[in-house]
Amino acid sequence: MFGLFKKKSELDTLNDKYGKLLKEARELSTTNRKLSDSKTAEADAVLKEIELLEKVNKK
Repeated sequence: MFGLFKKKSELDTLNDKYGKLLKEARELSTTNRKLSDSKTAEADAVLKEIELLEKVNKK
């Protein structure tokens, strides 16, 4: 109950965004390959941001 108004960290929001993009890409892969590829590329860019953020937090 105390975590009700707790703000998500940037890393958590990026992980959520990454998961949503991969899910959309998977769903689009059966109907529109070009859109699926673009969603996968967006997901890769988000993954690079996640990795960069984890490196910065590790130091």
